[in-house]
Amino acid sequence: MSTNANELASFTDLVDLASERLGGASIHCSDDFFAGMENLVKAKEPVWDEHAYTDRGKWMDGWESKRAHRENHVDADGGEHHDDCIVRLGAPGLVRGVVVDTAFFRGNYPSHCAIAGAVVDGFPSARAVAAEARWLPLLPKSPLTGNSKNTFAIESELRVTHVRLRIFPDGGVARLRVYGEPLPDWRVHGGLEGELDLASCELGGLVVACSDMFFGSRHNLLFPGFSSGMHDGWETRRSRRAGFDWAVVRLAARGAPRRVVVDTSHFKGNCPESFALEGCERYEGERSAWRELVARVPLQPHTRHVLFPAPDAAACSHVRLRVFPDGGLARFRLFGVLDDAERQVQRVRRLNAMTRDEAEAALHTCCGSRAFAAQVTSARPFVDLAALGRAVDAAFGALTEADWLEAFAAHPRIGGTRPAGHASAASQAQSGQEQRGMGVADAALTARMAELNEQYAKKHGFIYIVKASGKSAAELLALLEARLGNDRSTELKTAAEEQRKITALRLARIA
Repeated sequence: MSTNANELASFTDLVDLASERLGGASIHCSDDFFAGMENLVKAKEPVWDEHAYTDRGKWMDGWESKRAHRENHVDADGGEHHDDCIVRLGAPGLVRGVVVDTAFFRGNYPSHCAIAGAVVDGFPSARAVAAEARWLPLLPKSPLTGNSKNTFAIESELRVTHVRLRIFPDGGVARLRVYGEPLPDWRVHGGLEGELDLASCELGGLVVACSDMFFGSRHNLLFPGFSSGMHDGWETRRSRRAGFDWAVVRLAARGAPRRVVVDTSHFKGNCPESFALEGCERYEGERSAWRELVARVPLQPHTRHVLFPAPDAAACSHVRLRVFPDGGLARFRLFGVLDDAERQVQRVRRLNAMTRDEAEAALHTCCGSRAFAAQVTSARPFVDLAALGRAVDAAFGALTEADWLEAFAAHPRIGGTRPAGHASAASQAQSGQEQRGMGVADAALTARMAELNEQYAKKHGFIYIVKASGKSAAELLALLEARLGNDRSTELKTAAEEQRKITALRLARIA
């Protein structure tokens, strides 16, 4: 769910994707002689200690490299010398802006900086990331000011998992804040089919507005883990008026609420008297059409309350927490489920945010034609699922016979275990899932299938392609027997139509 410009005043109202509170970490740097790279992503603001020194020099609360001392600051390869630090984001996502904070670095700050992003799969070593990641520019070389929060807006629709901060030619940076919209790999969180914490800031939940946050930030409500104290929650001042305080949460995805957690841990003498929850399908500020999800209930101090909306509660894009009359909450969770339409919205959004290489690889698991994957990738971004469908139809319409044969070769034979041609592990796994009906076939049926598969391949020059999902082994065999008598031209068209069906099925599951 993309950010509505009317909801936020600045990108700094978004989540800091690099924060250590979300698991962000500095994993590699060229040099940190004076101050360690791990300081870059600390959640706390940098501090100054006039009298603190180490055996290497002045102690600084940040990352600081040694002086380059290279003539004209040119490195050994002839390029402009720089130091760099790679940060693994705690929440992969779309970067909307960065703050390069040089607090207390007055005579030792870099003159310029640049930032790039990368997508790194799995959990490779820091050395591997530094050596192999393909970096995409996010911020060109830009001037810095010392002892300042240097703020840069970034326009990028690519999801990144890592960022690399380059400083020219050397020096120190206190903090790096990478503000943006989390865009998770939903498989990591159990998939789009199950129950998800739709309020989680790791998934993209965001507190877009609140009535007051005098003592504690509204953003603390959605951070992972338990609160460490009253400072780590949302707390309003003592109200001297009738009514309630409130906070509006934009959910990570539109979903139907099933369970709510309202945590007042550490709030003992300043817990709200009661709580209520409302939801809406579209947030329009004061004009929003709120409906009740959880009726007003009393709250207990220092307690994790679990509340249940009505079982038939409708899907929401936003919820409004109401606390009566004021006080503090430590954490808020909203567990819910998505309908089919919203799952597809999230999948299309994820596909739009992939790098070209990522998108082509994902689409190649849906259809083994490289031309198909390249053409659909080039048609992005898609405004909705229908637009993706039109791009898929156009790509299929442009395929040659050679392209279709390449797509067919990425499938294993029905009843087989390995594809006739090259296929990714993901594609092979999907084929196995789709052919579950063959898993219970007896030996005689399996042998007959293998015999007819061989006859079919010899006659037509390609394997028997059929949308196997939901079909029994007997049905698959009967279809093969019926199609074996067709001529090659007919079968090529039939197989192409079956490939279309398989592709549509896999696109509906794309991560």
